[in-house]
Amino acid sequence: MAIIVLRAWYLPQYEPLDQIEQRPHDLRLNKSSLLKTALRADFLDDLATVQRSEWFQRYRLGETVEFYIEGSGSYTIANIDILSHEIYFIKSDRLSYLEPTLFFSAADSPSSDEIRTALKAFVTNTPSRFPLEVVESPRSDTAPLRLDRPVITQLRRSLLFIADGTAAENGQLPPPIALELGYALASKRRNQILIVEQHSGKNLPLSLAIDLPSRQRVIYGEASELAMLLPPCLRNLLLPFQLLMP
Repeated sequence: MAIIVLRAWYLPQYEPLDQIEQRPHDLRLNKSSLLKTALRADFLDDLATVQRSEWFQRYRLGETVEFYIEGSGSYTIANIDILSHEIYFIKSDRLSYLEPTLFFSAADSPSSDEIRTALKAFVTNTPSRFPLEVVESPRSDTAPLRLDRPVITQLRRSLLFIADGTAAENGQLPPPIALELGYALASKRRNQILIVEQHSGKNLPLSLAIDLPSRQRVIYGEASELAMLLPPCLRNLLLPFQLLMP
């Protein structure tokens, strides 16, 4: 049977997919079998080289080791049979498919303008291994209320979903924000969601039927207060990606 060589890249920390494929691969594999949630492959590299590698040393210490495998996606190592050169992988829901973006779900309102300004100031002034970008979905008063495919893709692949949680006059979220928040809750990890609310005499406090920890809700009164509260909150939520520089 012919050997089809697959390249595999070791992922010690978050890295966008387009950046991963630009650097040299770390392992060569011959796929033996592929299941929906698992993959078995023979490694083709020299045994001594494998045993000296950083990823193998981490595996021996019991740490989670993740690879991006060409054409198959992200996998973590479940087991290695070093004598037969076999590696058993399980499908990973980890983060290599994400883009270095912050998705902002906004309304046509002063609070959204203030939050947008604060988010853009954060990405401009915060050193990062990869440039961060704030993205939004287009708003239209005439288009049907639905999530188009490009918006779904942007939202799903963002590092964080940030919603303007400032309630409208009826105490509810504007429909486009409610729709995007619902999709974010269904498709993203809870620790990737942040709600920012402006409280003033003009709006009612927002009552959500979801349980988010206090570190994932920012409540402010004036723009100057938001400028102080938002950056440390974003830094904490981005910590798992090991993306920000000191």
